Amino acid sequence: MSEESKLSRRDVLKLGTAGALGLAGSYFLNNLAPFSTSVKAQSHSPNHSNMNHNQMVGNMTKTSGYKMAEKLLTTFDYGKVSKLSSGQTLREYEIVAIDKEIEIAEGIKFPGWTYNGTIPGPTFRCTEGDLLRFHFINQGSHPHSVHFHGIHPPEMDGLVPISPGQKFTYEFEAKPYGMQIYHCHVLPLARHIHKGLYGNFIIDPKTPREPALELNMVMNGFDLDLDGENDFYTVNGYAFAFMNYPIKVKKDQLVRIYLSNLTEFDLLNSFHLHANYFTYYPTGRNDNPSQFTDTIMQCQGERGILEMRFPYKGKYMFHAHVSEFAELGWMGFFEAE
Repeated sequence: MSEESKLSRRDVLKLGTAGALGLAGSYFLNNLAPFSTSVKAQSHSPNHSNMNHNQMVGNMTKTSGYKMAEKLLTTFDYGKVSKLSSGQTLREYEIVAIDKEIEIAEGIKFPGWTYNGTIPGPTFRCTEGDLLRFHFINQGSHPHSVHFHGIHPPEMDGLVPISPGQKFTYEFEAKPYGMQIYHCHVLPLARHIHKGLYGNFIIDPKTPREPALELNMVMNGFDLDLDGENDFYTVNGYAFAFMNYPIKVKKDQLVRIYLSNLTEFDLLNSFHLHANYFTYYPTGRNDNPSQFTDTIMQCQGERGILEMRFPYKGKYMFHAHVSEFAELGWMGFFEAE
C-alpha cells in the first residue's frame, strides 16, 4: 500500500465523525485485502467534508449492531440453576466460540471472533460460593480458551488452547465476590482479545447489594486495517450507540454500572460523566476504598462498579475523556425522567 493511499485514524478525525464513518467504511472496503470479503460499508453522503457529528447522530437508526449493544446493556446470564445434595447452588453455562461478522457502526462490519455470537460476549452472573460449570465449545477457525479473572484452581485457568471442534468444561467455585472479566488467553493475546473474545463476569456478594437499575458496559475498540491502532471506540461494541437513543433512568434512582476496559492497543481508557458525580468501587468491592468523582481511568483488564443518582431531569452525556476516543464512537447520553 502506498503512503498516498493510507488513511490513518487521525485523517478520519479531520473529516468529522460522520465523514469518518462514511469515508473510513468506503476506504476499508476498497483498499484492505485482509478484510476484502468481510468488511461491508456504505457512504453516508457524497460530500463527507461538509458533514458534521450532529448530522451523523441525527441519522442513526436502530441497526442490528445498535440492538446488540442495547441488549448487552441490561442482559445478564445466570446460567442453568440447580441444587446439589450439599445444598450448594450449581450454575451451568454454555460458551461457544464462533467466527462472526459484527456491525460496529452503521454500514461498517468487523470480522470478529466471538463468544456466543456477540462482541463483547455474554455477561455471566452468579453469587459468591456457587459452583460454576462453563461448557466451552470451540466452533471457530482457531484455537481458543476462556480465562476467568478471580480465584480458582490453576488447571481451570484457561491457558490450554482448545482446538476447533473440541470441548472443555471449566469448573470452579465463584470467589471472591466483585466485578470480574473473562477473555481468551491463546497467543497472540492481542489478536485474540482484539478480535472480540472477552466479556464481563459478575460475582454478587451473598448479602445482596441495594436495589438499583443495573447496567453492563464494556469499553472496547476495533482496528480495521491491522495497523495496531483502533479506528473505532465503543461501549458494548457499537459506535455512538446511546447518542440518539439515550439510556433511560429515573430522577433520583440509584444506577449501578458494571464497567470494564477490554480495549486493545491503547494503554488506558476512561469514563467521564457530565453534570454529575458517581461513587467508584474498584473491582466492585464494597470494602475497597472508593472515589467520589466524575472521571475514572482503567487499564486493560481493569474493572469496577460505578453508582450514581441523577438529581435533575434531562440528558447527561458520558464519554471517554480522551477526545480521540470520544470522537471515534465512545460517547452517549443518560436521560433522567
